[in-house]
Amino acid sequence: MPSIVNEIVFSEPSGGPFALVQLCSALVMSGLYWQYAVVEQSMSGGWLLFMIAGIALSGIAESLPNNRRRATGILRLASILVLTSLLALLFLAPELLGM
Repeated sequence: MPSIVNEIVFSEPSGGPFALVQLCSALVMSGLYWQYAVVEQSMSGGWLLFMIAGIALSGIAESLPNNRRRATGILRLASILVLTSLLALLFLAPELLGM
């Protein structure tokens, strides 16, 4: 009996518009981080780096070809790990994110 993790995380990438939306979202968030860091010269946007990395990893995973299921699953797990670490930092050490 296959596990639910195997069915969801290591399934075929959805591709198409979903990957494009995620990659464009990462690009928009990169612009927001640039606004924080360069224009306003503030380091309070550290949380955006986690969001950019998580969304970009997920977008790359969804844009891979269908025969690359293992690579897709590894990138999805990395994305989940990055975004979960952001949540952990928000609750345990918000001063590290500039909040």
